[in-house]
Amino acid sequence: MRIVLSGGGTGGHIYPAVAVARQLEAEEEGSAFLYIGGKRGLESKLVPQENLPFKSIDITGFRRKLSMDNVKTVMRFLKGVKASKAMLREFKPDVVIGTGGYVCGPVVYAASKLGIPTLIHEQNAIPGLTNRFLSRYADTVAVSFEGTESAFPGGKHVIYTGNPRATTVTTANPQRGFASLGIPEGSTVVLMVGGSGGARAINQAMIEMAPFVGKGNGVHYVYVTGESYFEETRKALREKLGGVPNWLHLLPYIHNMPEVLACTSLIVNRAGASFLAEITALGIPSVLIPSPNVTNNHQEANARQLEREGASVVLLEKDLNGQTLMEAVQKIISVESVRKQMSEASRRLGKRDSAALVVSELRRLAAMRKS
Repeated sequence: MRIVLSGGGTGGHIYPAVAVARQLEAEEEGSAFLYIGGKRGLESKLVPQENLPFKSIDITGFRRKLSMDNVKTVMRFLKGVKASKAMLREFKPDVVIGTGGYVCGPVVYAASKLGIPTLIHEQNAIPGLTNRFLSRYADTVAVSFEGTESAFPGGKHVIYTGNPRATTVTTANPQRGFASLGIPEGSTVVLMVGGSGGARAINQAMIEMAPFVGKGNGVHYVYVTGESYFEETRKALREKLGGVPNWLHLLPYIHNMPEVLACTSLIVNRAGASFLAEITALGIPSVLIPSPNVTNNHQEANARQLEREGASVVLLEKDLNGQTLMEAVQKIISVESVRKQMSEASRRLGKRDSAALVVSELRRLAAMRKS
């Protein structure tokens, strides 16, 4: 099968597309791919690293307020549609899949106008602007959270598949995770991370929390600060603690996140959709601190989905400090029955076969075109 993938701006849009490609590769030898992304988006760096053929178009998103920049965006959209049609005619895909971000707009729209079957995937509980627009043209809309199908009333065919990123972590090796952290196998690990770039508010709360934890009480705490916050966080911890104790592991970034997640007992994190897909696939309980700086406050909506099912405790950033963070963590990590119940709830929400479900739908669409 020949597939065009499109998604960009953040890893949350890019990695689900990559997961679909990897699933199709595993199921169908000889599959061919083309990834169409933005010239300036993160996908221009990440996708070539995944050894997927990559082409780009020049596109920007709409501003929420009236602006002359929006006129330029419309012009870029039209040019993007024209460029996408040329790429699609040359590649001749069986299906086109968009996983979010404004770059999907011209690509999926162009495919629909050429009569190529299309699928869009929505990672968040509250749909993004691009996917709401594209849902009128796509043949299938796939959603990550069960019960959010109603967010696309104009969709031709809306299905619940989960997030394909969940499938990526299911084969991760926990022993490698322990080894990479320098932590004995079988230890209790609390992973605390503020997203790929880090979050100052979470880092500050981690610093404030550290003195209250004591000697770790047999628990290993892994603080992931983000590259730009690492040195200042390390300095602040040394001043508070007189050094960095052996139960506290301070890192700027984790490159083998699936393996580290596989050995994690409890996670403190933002509430990005792809990350939630990963932790529920593994059944990890969580303390979620939604970013307040995202469109439509969609991270809080994501987090509340897990909270309602008993898989997570939600702590809003306005209420975040060292004391509240420690209390949230201790209520889970110190009571085995609570942690077990939350782990089971998390696992029930996970869709470990998500990538396979999306690939199955892509096959159905491709077959319909040929029939």
